[in-house]
Amino acid sequence: MQTHKLGPLTVRRVVAPGPTAENQSDKRGAEAPMVLVLAHGFGASGDDLVGLAGALDVPPGTVMVFPEALHGLRELTGQAAFGDARAWWLIDFTRLELALATGQARDLSGDVPEGLADARAAFGEMLDALAKEVPTERLVLGGFSQGSMLAVDVVLRQPERRVSGLVVLSGTLLAEREWAPLMGARRAADGRALPVFQSHGRSDAILPFASAERLRDGLAGAGFDVTFDPFAGPHTIPEPTMRRLGAWLRALA
Repeated sequence: MQTHKLGPLTVRRVVAPGPTAENQSDKRGAEAPMVLVLAHGFGASGDDLVGLAGALDVPPGTVMVFPEALHGLRELTGQAAFGDARAWWLIDFTRLELALATGQARDLSGDVPEGLADARAAFGEMLDALAKEVPTERLVLGGFSQGSMLAVDVVLRQPERRVSGLVVLSGTLLAEREWAPLMGARRAADGRALPVFQSHGRSDAILPFASAERLRDGLAGAGFDVTFDPFAGPHTIPEPTMRRLGAWLRALA
């Protein structure tokens, strides 16, 4: 694993074994390796998703990039207890605690979080820097929870960026008024309906399953090719989901 800066973000990079793992910068077009960028969720460290590199059965030579979120929660909040936890943007802790305490569904579809635009800009700069080092003709963007919401936002708001797939692990619908009109305009890098892999736990208390269904239905209704993977569990990435995600990624190759 390599840890280094790409634009404004620190990233971890892992290359899967295979024939395209060598001389990646020389391979373009059909020979280019898949590049999988996965952003971690709120409150996690920059290493949080790196374990997926060994758990996912990705195409040989896949370049896996795990960006570290823009903000350290300890610095943002002044609370040392957060340690190395990071966030792409701050959330409303009071609202989350109330939802967890009362069992109320937490609907974020009307929210346009303060800090989302900054996170999107930093993520885009990171991708631009990555493209100077590795060919990104076969770019798949995604993440877990807050990281997956950021990936959706980048895909929708940066239509000029060539993307071959989108991975939404335990994400939810944000900024519906802004996202909805953008969904219909987004196609894959090759002009097809953009493939999406979306998973969500039916007992997710953090981001309700019903909101994930709304995101799924919005994307599918706008012409995205959505593979939906519901599972009986909470806010997590279970092993069967990792198997199905690996198969989906191999099918894109």
